[in-house]
Amino acid sequence: MPSANMKETIKAVAIELFAEKGYFATSISDIARGSGIQKASIYYHYPSKEELLFHILDTTMTDLIAYIQRNLTGVGDTETRMRVAVRSHVRFHLERQKENFIANAEMRGLTEDHYRDIVAERDAYERIFQSLIREGAAAGVFADGDVKILSYAILTICTAGAAWFRPDGRLSIDAIAAIYEDFILSGLKRGAYRIGAGFSPPLGFSAHGDR
Repeated sequence: MPSANMKETIKAVAIELFAEKGYFATSISDIARGSGIQKASIYYHYPSKEELLFHILDTTMTDLIAYIQRNLTGVGDTETRMRVAVRSHVRFHLERQKENFIANAEMRGLTEDHYRDIVAERDAYERIFQSLIREGAAAGVFADGDVKILSYAILTICTAGAAWFRPDGRLSIDAIAAIYEDFILSGLKRGAYRIGAGFSPPLGFSAHGDR
């Protein structure tokens, strides 16, 4: 019977290798070697390398949604809720940097069905921010603007830290999250953004376009 501990070991090794070498440059043999097992033993836990990638992305998105929902529970006013949402997003992406780096770099490795599943989870996550923006604008707390484009901008900016953050760097995760929080809230409240007709969401968190 496959061991749950070994399944997690394989996942952890794959995260390290995918983040370091890339999904396509990492072989099943590399993962098996790093896990201390035979190549054939991988398939007791994951039917394919693509299934392993999907499992990493799926559990990361599931954990992210649960994390932000848990942090928003019981938080009252809209501005504070947006602050908590931004802080949560930044913290999650920096604390689980490698998983989030893979999530933004290796989507092309998924099958069409798995790609659609992850996009659906991302859509659900984006709607949390869109709802907060909409609520804030309706209450007069945030300036009016295109809700979808603003959500893309917030998530793209706040996700980017996973690409450059260094745990031994100058600022702590909390300090970085606070900077992002103040920057995002200042922009939402002042409405000091101008979006040209040719704007499209940048590649990254929302690479699938304006729906």
